[in-house]
Amino acid sequence: MSVKVRFAPSPTGHLHVGNCRTALINWLFARAQNGTFLLRIDDTDPERSTSAYETAIREDLAWLGLTHDEEARQSNRLDVYAAAAEKLKAMGRLYPCYETPEELTFKRKLQRGQGRPPLYDRAALSLTAEEIAAHEAAGRKPHWRFKLDDTVVEWQDLVRGPVRFEGAHMSDPVLIREDGRPIYTLASVVDDIDMHITHIVRGEDHVANTAVQCQLINALGHDYKAFTFAHLSLLTGKEGEGLSKRLGSLSIGELRENNILPMAINSLLGRLGTSLPVEAFAEMAPLIDHFSFDHFSRATPKFSEEELSQLNTQLLHKLPFDKIADQAAALVPEITESFWVNVQRNLTDLGDLKNWWTICRGEITPVLDPADKDFIDGLYHDLKATAADVDLGDWFKGARKDSSRKGKQFFMPFRLALTGQSHGPELPKILHLMGRDKALMRLKDALSA
Repeated sequence: MSVKVRFAPSPTGHLHVGNCRTALINWLFARAQNGTFLLRIDDTDPERSTSAYETAIREDLAWLGLTHDEEARQSNRLDVYAAAAEKLKAMGRLYPCYETPEELTFKRKLQRGQGRPPLYDRAALSLTAEEIAAHEAAGRKPHWRFKLDDTVVEWQDLVRGPVRFEGAHMSDPVLIREDGRPIYTLASVVDDIDMHITHIVRGEDHVANTAVQCQLINALGHDYKAFTFAHLSLLTGKEGEGLSKRLGSLSIGELRENNILPMAINSLLGRLGTSLPVEAFAEMAPLIDHFSFDHFSRATPKFSEEELSQLNTQLLHKLPFDKIADQAAALVPEITESFWVNVQRNLTDLGDLKNWWTICRGEITPVLDPADKDFIDGLYHDLKATAADVDLGDWFKGARKDSSRKGKQFFMPFRLALTGQSHGPELPKILHLMGRDKALMRLKDALSA
């Protein structure tokens, strides 16, 4: 059977670094196995799901290059979930419960106080017809729980190794809310069965859910052992601490606005938690070619914005123009390959491109130390007297050779007068990008300041 995986975001918020990593790993695995990547919109919560969030998720995935082969939407399948629920009810595996949230909270608090795990006590199974009628008359609507078997659930996890759960140690999960809407647990299982998912790859916070879902898969007439599971360790901060509120909500859209390249994100998240080195890749091919769950460990991966920024800078310094042209043009519509090649080694992020365009082609405030005025005046008149068709690089070499100033004494005041910056591309490159007329104007402005 060919591999088929799914990424199932809920359109209740923006795509952030945590669920982006899950999407990426699913995508890489599918591509490495020549399999299918399904995008499933889990939108069964109409109060929190919005079209704006769904649009943002789709845009972020497309920007990252995580194209999907198939897609589905849970809100279009409510009748399918209802049919599955009726089947479970007929089997006696789905039963109505009338406790309020406050009553359930009190029960859990009492159990913890007695040193017992907070498992549902199945009190609803003992309700008499009269008690049920009284609840109904009082306006209470039931939520529906799945009755777990007292059996062992175990699987060989691609990341965690052997996993085992005792049914007696798990609490009967709610599958249907009071308003009749299906909970994620039911909808996800029905979808995974119907859509022929082969591998379920998600965070380790879903391990207990998987144990419950395995029993649900069997109850619906299928064998949970037909599925392969991989539960990824969750990201932490760079010092191993739990993710801060900011890091946990660091959205892909925010990273894009901060001029982080998509392949910087993919390069980092595709290797975190593996034994392979994190490298700045310009394209997906190396990540796909070397992808294997054998490289993943249970160790906690550490996400660092500083490391992401470094990868981003490394990428900028080696990307050919054709790989960055569209993004560069979004910042500087007039960008040329020559301009890119000459300034890219001086970029820390793509936003710097606009700064250097302004420095070379726009309006700035030159900087000139009064002690350097005669020196800059000499360069100005020498350049002005030079024929317009003379190569500026050749003129620069001659001016440097003829000057009594050497090294930094020559370069720094000239650079400050031309660009207002103490660093940047080599001066011959600056002159080439700036042009003779702009260079003369800058030197004149510096002398007049």
